[in-house]
Amino acid sequence: MPRIYSLSHLTTEGLTPPQMIALAAQVGYDAVGLRLLPTTPGGMAFPLMDEAALLRDTQTAIAENGVGVFDLELVRLDDAFELERYLPFLEVGGTLGARAVLVAGDDADRSRLIDNYAALCEAARPFGLSADLEFMPWTTVSGLIHASDIVAKVAQPNATVLFDALHFDRSRSRLEDLDALPRHWLNYAQICDGPVPGPTAHAEMIRAAREERWLPGEGGIDLGAIWRRLPEDLPVSVEVPDKRRIAALGAKRWASDALAASRGLIEGL
Repeated sequence: MPRIYSLSHLTTEGLTPPQMIALAAQVGYDAVGLRLLPTTPGGMAFPLMDEAALLRDTQTAIAENGVGVFDLELVRLDDAFELERYLPFLEVGGTLGARAVLVAGDDADRSRLIDNYAALCEAARPFGLSADLEFMPWTTVSGLIHASDIVAKVAQPNATVLFDALHFDRSRSRLEDLDALPRHWLNYAQICDGPVPGPTAHAEMIRAAREERWLPGEGGIDLGAIWRRLPEDLPVSVEVPDKRRIAALGAKRWASDALAASRGLIEGL
């Protein structure tokens, strides 16, 4: 089965869901990832659960372009998490035929985080959605080993670890930790590159992750060693935001370059 390549929201941030889907089809992606909820207060998002016309336009774009929705962003498990707030989000995910929900864990109360994650998994399952827990070095789920431990404790069939190459490198996670992951704990992985060593201050880590990633092969992250350990059929989310180069080249050219670099590196292994 051919590997799925999905266009991440951040790689073309600013395009509406229908625009993203049309662009993805033009340059050769199989799917897209849509941000329906902001990652920060006031951040960019397209709340399809609240905008019926945009939801209809998105469904039309899917049908006309043959490009589906792979993942939805973002559910944040923090100390203010309330599952009921996310039920319309999950319902839209089912309507769109999405496969995954990106989950950020950022609650210092570990027991509460695990309980809320389990509840989210149970709520997402009827809609055919996995709940993919992404580790990020500036959150309370800061590394691969932490995310793995939480997924193990939750023990839900749709609880998985979301692997991001940049976060793997900057959280100082180990290849041995990746080797130890059961196959069914992996649903997709995000690819990009960056300088090594990278920033160590959290504020700069966050800025670089959102605004200044490099094309696969341009930086020092050992993507070859990583992807040799990942399943050959694992879907790939191409998440390569670079505000400067997107402004200079345009969203279509940048999305095309990011796909070519990602596919070239992975399929050349």
